[in-house]
Amino acid sequence: MRTFSDSLTVRRALPPGPPGPAAPEPGSRPATRRPAALLPWSWAAVLFALYTTVAVRRHTLLRTTGYDLGIFEQAVRAYARLRAPVVPLRGEGFNLLGDHFHPALALLAPLYRVWPSPLCLLTAQSALLAVAVVPLVTWARSTLGCRAAHAVALCYGLSWGIASAAAFDFHEVALAVPLLSCAAVALGRRRWRAAVAWAAPLVLIKEDLGLTLAAVGCVMAWKGPRRLGALTAGAGVLASAIEIKVLLPAFHPAGGYAHGGNLGEGAHASLLATVVLGPLDALRPDIKAMTLILVFAPAALLALRSPLALLTAPTLAWRMLSQNGFHWGTSFHYSAVLMPVVIAGLIDALGPWRRGGHPLGARHVRASLATALAVTLVMLPSFPLAQLAQRATWRTTAHVEAARALLARIPDGASVAASNRLVPQLTSRCDVVLFPAFPVDARLYAYHRKRLPRPTAEWIVHDSRAPEAWPYRTGHWPYPPEQQAAELAAAQRSYGYRRVAVRDGITLLRLRPAG
Repeated sequence: MRTFSDSLTVRRALPPGPPGPAAPEPGSRPATRRPAALLPWSWAAVLFALYTTVAVRRHTLLRTTGYDLGIFEQAVRAYARLRAPVVPLRGEGFNLLGDHFHPALALLAPLYRVWPSPLCLLTAQSALLAVAVVPLVTWARSTLGCRAAHAVALCYGLSWGIASAAAFDFHEVALAVPLLSCAAVALGRRRWRAAVAWAAPLVLIKEDLGLTLAAVGCVMAWKGPRRLGALTAGAGVLASAIEIKVLLPAFHPAGGYAHGGNLGEGAHASLLATVVLGPLDALRPDIKAMTLILVFAPAALLALRSPLALLTAPTLAWRMLSQNGFHWGTSFHYSAVLMPVVIAGLIDALGPWRRGGHPLGARHVRASLATALAVTLVMLPSFPLAQLAQRATWRTTAHVEAARALLARIPDGASVAASNRLVPQLTSRCDVVLFPAFPVDARLYAYHRKRLPRPTAEWIVHDSRAPEAWPYRTGHWPYPPEQQAAELAAAQRSYGYRRVAVRDGITLLRLRPAG
């Protein structure tokens, strides 16, 4: 079957004629159906084990955080109890559907009901990221051959975007990764209705993904049925508009979009300046341009030759235009939804060379995949999967042991104010907020950092040491260590807390009974 990137391939490079099946590899035997079916799932199992090992080990070493693993565990915990996703970590009485629109998160509630632990979410995320390789490998094997399918699996599985997501807490976008993988493959194989079916649930995962659904519709209108494509594009835009303008404000205590300020007006004084300089702002500072290049690096930039690359445009656009510097770089989970699209674009771009009968076609495919794989492997040591080769990952320090001992003294069901890195150690069995208080009045970005509300939890547990966080910056969050120490002292001096224990920089306080 011809894919729509055939039309983008240089005509002189591929002689006319109907495409034939992929040429058999030298010395290879006809594949049976069983190995063909097992290959993609075998890769999914390998990647699942890899991602789970990294994620679980980070959690046991206190490298996971309240923002974001603790937040999502509180939401899923509420769903598992058949309640609204009210998340104390995000603010008193705060419904998390007012932060980002992700009702699909409730799908994890039955699993959490059986296994009430942050490890449940980390394992589920690892499975979602791993299973996205299945449609990619299946398509690569049928289009490019078995050896190429192995290369594609490695390019996706070891890509920096997936590695960064697998090794940083849990996020709702993990639900979108296998859907986007299936949707991109369906588009590439001209299975239009299947592409819409796989992409439609994206609107229930995050409010901006409606624009990705719209991009699916645009590609479809360009290369397939125009009416279906136009309807899909319109539905995607409408869904995002309703979620951002109506649903999110309805759930937010302040009645607005919590992250709207990230896409607010920049420093330009006039509309004309904004229009003229806006495209340049998308490439400044330099980290933005670097990220744009690195997004397509796992495919050796070849995915840019495929129309599937258009599916990355909505996510890249809002990230590069955001005022939040965290969105510009390669850290955290923001690029996970881009990786399956990029790898699908690689397969789509190479397909015509394999089928076209050109004497150098097979050599071009091998060279391209070798280059993509080499780039992926060269980047591997700079991203979180490299933690598996570090001694510190497999060593439990005295500080970790001290934290576990003190946390064990807090009874189940207690209310606790905890340091960011200690929060997810408690969220499965306690009612937890951050210490010192954050956010203030449910506002993430605009509040007076010097006037924090007093703690009211029964227990306070504070870690004065910044744990190892490689490849992310080691440090204290959300306040500098001096301010955290001052708030801890004020809790004992002015707010009625007594010291229960201190060990290796970790302080455990308890509120004195009234009267």
